[in-house]
Amino acid sequence: MTYVRGVTKRLGSTQALRGVDLELRPGVTGLLGPNGAGKTTLMRILATVLAADEGTVDLLGRDPRDPRERTEIRRQLGYMPQEPGFHARFTAFEFLDYVAILKEHTDRRARHDEVRRVLARVGLAEVGAKKTRALSGGMRRRLALAQALLGDPRLLILDEPTAGLDPEQRLRFRELVSELAEDRAILVSTHQTEDVAALCPRVVVLAEGRVLESGTPETLVSHAQGRVWAAAERDPGAVIAWRGADGRQRQVGTPPADAQLVEPTLEDGYLLLLEEHACAAA
Repeated sequence: MTYVRGVTKRLGSTQALRGVDLELRPGVTGLLGPNGAGKTTLMRILATVLAADEGTVDLLGRDPRDPRERTEIRRQLGYMPQEPGFHARFTAFEFLDYVAILKEHTDRRARHDEVRRVLARVGLAEVGAKKTRALSGGMRRRLALAQALLGDPRLLILDEPTAGLDPEQRLRFRELVSELAEDRAILVSTHQTEDVAALCPRVVVLAEGRVLESGTPETLVSHAQGRVWAAAERDPGAVIAWRGADGRQRQVGTPPADAQLVEPTLEDGYLLLLEEHACAAA
């Protein structure tokens, strides 16, 4: 079990997290939120890169404040940061080999077998000899995911893992993560609500360092029930609207009495939840 209770974190003059509660169980939990919501700060705390100012953090039944327990956590943890750094002169294989050494894979033959395993797992087996600087953006994202998979960790923290992936690669990512989630906890931070809808039985929405919603995707969708409609022209009660492929305006907000309602999506519920929070804070 992994959880945080009442976690706060200040970064300089910014209050990045304000009393955050989060529980991770086996399976995939999606973390949604606008830029500046505190998602990356929370993930860096879960990855033991940062320490919380206040609150309780329990990672895999261990306390990351204790140096010995923190080391044990890191042996069972895979972290894919939003902006991983690559040494330009390393090949993909050499980069993963270097990370594996840092993760205490001391036996050379076993370590190289593990590097080849994770390269194949993310579809990069054919480019192991290429320099990281020669890889496409999507390949570098997959290489970042590969380093997180070294050692078959029990807890995976993935920050914007599908950024830069083309549609086929995103589908393959979903397939891989769904397989991995059979026996471990995975937290995925993303701006792609369709990834959350496709992958995550649990979703957490963060804004201004606070948890606005924690539940199932259906709970989030319910915020937009009866508040999405289609019409020929934009209505004044719409928070947001766009013209769809059928030529009609798909609108989210407060519908008129005679509105032709349509089924809401996870994205609709997410947008309305953020809008309600912004109005309440104003």
